[in-house]
Amino acid sequence: MERRPLGDSGITVSRLCLGTMTFGEQNSEAEAHEQLDRALAAGIDFIDTAEMYPVPPGGETQGRTEAYIGSWLKARGRRDDIVLASKVAGAGRGMEHLRGGPKLSRAQIHQALDDSLKRLNTDYLDLYQLHWPDRPANYFGKLDYQHEEAPDATPLEETLSALKEAVDAGKIRTIGLSNETPWGTMTCLRLAETMNLPRVVSVQNPYNLLNRSYEIGMAEISHRENVGLLAYSPLAFGVLSGKYLGGVKPEGARLTLFERFQRYNSTLAEEATWAYVDIARRFDLNPAQMALAWVNTRPFLTSNIIGATTLEQLDRNIASEGMTLSDEVIEAIEGVHKRLPNPCP
Repeated sequence: MERRPLGDSGITVSRLCLGTMTFGEQNSEAEAHEQLDRALAAGIDFIDTAEMYPVPPGGETQGRTEAYIGSWLKARGRRDDIVLASKVAGAGRGMEHLRGGPKLSRAQIHQALDDSLKRLNTDYLDLYQLHWPDRPANYFGKLDYQHEEAPDATPLEETLSALKEAVDAGKIRTIGLSNETPWGTMTCLRLAETMNLPRVVSVQNPYNLLNRSYEIGMAEISHRENVGLLAYSPLAFGVLSGKYLGGVKPEGARLTLFERFQRYNSTLAEEATWAYVDIARRFDLNPAQMALAWVNTRPFLTSNIIGATTLEQLDRNIASEGMTLSDEVIEAIEGVHKRLPNPCP
């Protein structure tokens, strides 16, 4: 398993990261423990979670994912063998069950962090991420930016100062962003430099064959500022496996179970997916593995966050780490992208 530096933190992580947002909804506690065991056995030591997980989010299940990881840590005693990342929720998104409506304020960050640590059965996190901005911005697929002043949005200075307090207390080692924009990322970097605040080391944004919008403004920041991408949804909610093509709804699959996941469900997305699956079949590749292996080739990538609901899926996804895509495959992929660029930004 290839390892890569997590910014300038001194921490290294496996190129594949285990995403856990199905733990507690589509996966039981026992299944979650099996996935964690399998991932570590394969060389994955980077585990990503969030206070709001599992998804779809709700008050009844909130925190269950972290609790399942925590029970695994208690049973296995392998805290020193993993790089553990979690996230604190920002404002909005229908999260009133979180602290009456989450904010990235000093008080809420300290409360959220302490609650996560308790559920995870650990006294520190290696990486703590802001799950999405507190301010109105274009993320989760929103386009056509319309500026909106938000006087109740928590200033980034307050958020980063609270994170510094947590770093100084030994509760987190380093910090990152998620669903962030170029402006937000560069502002955090500027504040870190001018106010002696923690410097972000990563950005966890969506990135896959149907959504390469990270390349437009964020990839240059990753290179120039040493703030690498933690790619989430590398299979576009499983769409790039091809299993939903032709209107198929596999039993137990995410898009079959939950109507909220529509980001990668459009006529243009299906057309592009058919094209990518056709490439995989022409070169005798598994479509899901090809899609993951392509993400692995990106020079601005720190880690590729894979997820699964079965061990069979997990094993297949892990196998992408050992794949090398030929120049012909890459050329064919780029040809589809030029014809159908970013159908699902």
